[in-house]
Amino acid sequence: MAAKVPFSKRWIKPEIYPLFLAIGTALGICGYAMARNLAINPDVRISKEDRAAGVLENYKEGEAYKMHGLRAFVGKHEPQIMPGVNNYFSGAK
Repeated sequence: MAAKVPFSKRWIKPEIYPLFLAIGTALGICGYAMARNLAINPDVRISKEDRAAGVLENYKEGEAYKMHGLRAFVGKHEPQIMPGVNNYFSGAK
């Protein structure tokens, strides 16, 4: 039989830290998206009274939800990853 190895000796190693970081980041992003949708998404209704209202025509609230800070920031920039390098090699002025 193999000797019993403690949990910390087997799983908590420096080689595992990137895996913990990647999984932790993914869980954080999923948690953020879930909380954002439950809290402010106009299409998600948790209470019974809100669900009974049916389809609402709340375009202003939907547009405010859609145009969050990151989308508004990215919308002001060109859809290029490195516009300086692209313009240099394409000859565009």
